[in-house]
Amino acid sequence: MAVKRLGPLRRFVVILVKSVMTPMTRRTWTGQEHIPPTGGVILAPNHLSHADPLVMAHFVYDAHRWPRFLGKASVFRVPVIGRLILRVQQIPVERGSVDAVKSLEALTAALKDGGAVIIYPEGTTTREPDLWPMRGKTGAARLALATGAPVIPIAQWGAQGFYDTRTKKVRVRPRTPITIAAGPPVDLSRWAGAEPTRATLDEMTDEIMLRVRDLLAGIRGETPPPLWAPAKGEKA
Repeated sequence: MAVKRLGPLRRFVVILVKSVMTPMTRRTWTGQEHIPPTGGVILAPNHLSHADPLVMAHFVYDAHRWPRFLGKASVFRVPVIGRLILRVQQIPVERGSVDAVKSLEALTAALKDGGAVIIYPEGTTTREPDLWPMRGKTGAARLALATGAPVIPIAQWGAQGFYDTRTKKVRVRPRTPITIAAGPPVDLSRWAGAEPTRATLDEMTDEIMLRVRDLLAGIRGETPPPLWAPAKGEKA
C-alpha cells in the first residue's frame, strides 16, 4: 500500500504511529505472506495488552493492508473524534443483542469493501494467568460463516512489556522485543453453509483459537495449556 495513495489524514496516522513504534520496538515478524494482498479478510489475533493494537496496526500496515479495527459505536458519536476515526475507516460496532444485526451489517460491509478487519476473538485482554489465549467469543466465526471471508490466525507476544494487565504497570522502554506470527487461513470448510447455531459457532471459534494458541506456543517455545475460560461468574 503506497503511502501516497492513503490521503493526507491516513498518511498522518501512519507517520504518527510508525514514528513512535519503530524506535520503541524490536520486531520479529513472520507470516505476513499469509495475509492476502487484496479482498476482505478477517485477522484474528490474541489480545495481551491495551498496547497491542498499535503493534498490530504496524504489523498489518507493513503487510500492505490498511488495518480496520472495531470500536464501540458510542465513540463514533463523539464530536470531532468520531468523524476522524470514521474517515480513517475504523468500524463502529453496536454492543448488546438488540444491535447485533447492525454490528454484523457494518462488518459485512467492511469485508465486501475489501477491508482487512481485525477482530480479537477473546473480546478483551486475556485473563489467563500466564497470558495464554482464552476461549473466544463467536463474533469472528459468525462473520466468517456469513461472508466466507478467510480467517487469518495471528499470535503476538511482547506488548505486555509496555502495559501488563496483570500488574497494571506501564513501562516505556525503547526496543521492547515484539514477536508477531501470522499463519495460513484457518480451515473452516467443514462448516461451510451450516446454520449459525451456538454449537457450530462454538466449534468454529475453538478451531480459530486453537490455531492462534499454537502459533503463540511456537513463539514462546512452550507447551500450551488447553484453552482457558473464566470460572462461572468471573468477568471475562
